[in-house]
Amino acid sequence: MGHLTNRDITIIGAGVAGLTAALALAQRGARVQVHERAGALREVGAGLQISPNAGRVLDALGLSAALDAVSARSEGVVLHDSHGRQVAAMPLAAHRPGQPFRFIHRARLVEVLEQAARAAGADIILNAEVTELPESPLLIGADGLHSRVRSALNGAETPFFTGQTAWRALIPDTAPDPFARVFMGPGRHLVSYPLGAGLRNLVAVIERPDWTAEGWSHEDDPAHLRAAFARFGGPVPGWLAQVDRVGVWGLFRHQIAARWQDDRRVILGDAVHPTLPFMAQGAVMAIEDAWILTECLDRIADQPAALARYQALRAPRVARVIQAANANARNYHLSGPARLIGHTGLRAMSKLAPGALLGKFDWIYDYDPLAEKVA
Repeated sequence: MGHLTNRDITIIGAGVAGLTAALALAQRGARVQVHERAGALREVGAGLQISPNAGRVLDALGLSAALDAVSARSEGVVLHDSHGRQVAAMPLAAHRPGQPFRFIHRARLVEVLEQAARAAGADIILNAEVTELPESPLLIGADGLHSRVRSALNGAETPFFTGQTAWRALIPDTAPDPFARVFMGPGRHLVSYPLGAGLRNLVAVIERPDWTAEGWSHEDDPAHLRAAFARFGGPVPGWLAQVDRVGVWGLFRHQIAARWQDDRRVILGDAVHPTLPFMAQGAVMAIEDAWILTECLDRIADQPAALARYQALRAPRVARVIQAANANARNYHLSGPARLIGHTGLRAMSKLAPGALLGKFDWIYDYDPLAEKVA
């Protein structure tokens, strides 16, 4: 270790990926400069979930206490049908004592990361629109879906519209409920979980053929959301009645970038492997990326070799996670006989073989980035 001391590194983007990388690199002694086009680090996204695989990284970075102060603990996931009836329960936290799952507002996570990165010595420059890629001994592209660094490495690409559109909203809610709840109906589903501080996160996805622009910043009429889920029961009607502002965006499937690096430039997070939001692993994968990239650069003296090792370690895992997210998109929207068979099977497994249901995604949650053999 120690190869990062006094290295000059430039990062484009101050979201979860860029700030986690900035913090990890600065803690290892690198001179880090972050360029962010926004005038303030505010996130238009709402809630996200942090599972133990990313939690191990955040703990190693010294953030556990700060995160506990601004997040809510999750006990797991409960699946419901569209009428509100329970289909299956997955108490993920009980399956992993002492390994917290967290619900957190994206803006609170960004604040925690920003404060820690600045305290570690990272220079974060706001209002820094990057029109041309800066010259740097190492340039890290953490600039999201429309990454300039990805384009420089891979050329122009056209994402594939999945035929699904999502709404996202926050509502006031102080009722204690430590579970993420998924309500599944034909061609649509709704996910909700508490964020703490009196807020609840809602994400609703529907299959529709008309194209909707990609991005987080498109406002929609809450009446459209309520109409799309008018036949849902349980707590859903009450939640939707409280929505007074909602964002909408089209879900696009992007290929994992073929080239992650070129010896001097490297990408991570959404810039390299955007994922659909059906495994709650988008931010988590970015956090894992930042740790592994830092480890490779710190342990391997030769920069091209370190960047190649980072891609070799990360590419198979993110491909498998994205495949699991794509599968969930299908499973949540079953209709007709397939829905009956699928839900019956889940109910039976939840009662008769809960361990098998809980263990289905052990490979995601039990992964320890800190234990990865980098060099």
